[in-house]
Parts: sequence; structure tokens; C-alpha cells
Amino acid sequence: MKTKTLSLHHIIREPLLKKDKTPVLFMFHGYGSDENDLFSFASELAEELFIISVRAPYPMQPQGNAWYAIYFDDAQGKFSDDAQAIESRDTIANFIDEAISAYHLDPTNVTLLGFSQGTILSYAVALSYPKKVTNVIALSGYLNEAILKDDYTENDFSKLNIYCSHGSVDQVIPVEWARKAPVKLNDLGIKTSLQEFAVGHGVTPQNFYQFKEWLSKQL
Repeated sequence: MKTKTLSLHHIIREPLLKKDKTPVLFMFHGYGSDENDLFSFASELAEELFIISVRAPYPMQPQGNAWYAIYFDDAQGKFSDDAQAIESRDTIANFIDEAISAYHLDPTNVTLLGFSQGTILSYAVALSYPKKVTNVIALSGYLNEAILKDDYTENDFSKLNIYCSHGSVDQVIPVEWARKAPVKLNDLGIKTSLQEFAVGHGVTPQNFYQFKEWLSKQL
């Protein structure tokens, strides 16, 4: 099957094990990266998954892409363009529907796997539109409540499962930021905890095998 022309550029891995209803895993890379980064995980993940690795919409110079701009300012320090992030949140939500229709996937078995900025967007999509998402694998990111829909706390999260992990010595996104997510998620009735690994801003083999096993149980 060829990649279809949809609103976001992406690459795919078709399932090696065909089922009547095909579960899908969407991958969302971090700031300054592209769709090839997380796709390196694809060959190791469950054979029944249709995997779609997505390129963020904002190109950077000299290379890479972003889901939203990050500014560096003397007065405010480093800060995110939340308006742009909200645009990307809704672009992703629409892309999920597009891809499910185009590739004939199971809308009741949708997993988002994000890294860093991709995790921040995965949280935002899942909490703003929980009917579209079943599972989230949140790697090395944090929950930015400013980019969630205003009425998100009224949503039904009973079918949403979330795995969170972070490097305990991450110098890009402090682990303290990541630790706030499970607290908020538990308040919403989503039972999870933060899995910490002795690494910086990255994914250890132990971390990979842990979320791989977690996802297999959800499928």
C-alpha cells in the first residue's frame, strides 16, 4: 500500500498480521526532528498494528520540523507558542479521522506515541478529544494545560489509557515538569504513574521494552 496524500505528510508500516479490525499507532516526533525518528521503533512493535509516523507541519532551518514554535527571549526565557500548538492539536485530531478513513482502520483502537513536543501534543489531543484516542505513550514530555480545550474536564476518559515515562536527568524538559502529569491524570480518573529512567532526553532500551509490553496488553 502506498502512502496516501493527506493533510499531514507521513510514512506507514502496514500490519504484518492482518485482522478484521486494524488497530493503528500514530507517531509524533519531537521539536526539530521528522517522521523518520520514531519510525525506527516500528519494526519492533506489535505485528497487528498499522503504524503512521507523522511529520510536524512547521519546517525549521536548516532542517527538521516543529509542531509549534519555541521562542528564546531575554525577558521571558524559553517559552512556547501556545496558539500554534492549539492549531497543531486540532490538525492532528482531524488527521486521525482522515487517516482512519483513508486506510480503513479501527476507530476504536487508536494509539498515540509521542516524544517530547510530540508527547505534549498527544496529551492535548487525547484529553481534548478522548473519543478519538484509546491509548497514549507519552515519552519525555509534559502536560501543558494551556493548550487543552476549555471544557476538557467534562470529557469521559473512562476508555483512555496512558503510559508516561521520562529521563531522571533530562536537561531539555525537567523531570519535575513530567511528574505533574500523572497527578493531574489521576485527578481526571486516568490511573497512571511516571516511569523514570536514568537517562537524559531520550529513550533507553529498558524504557522501549516496557512501553512495548504495556501496549501489547492494551491491544
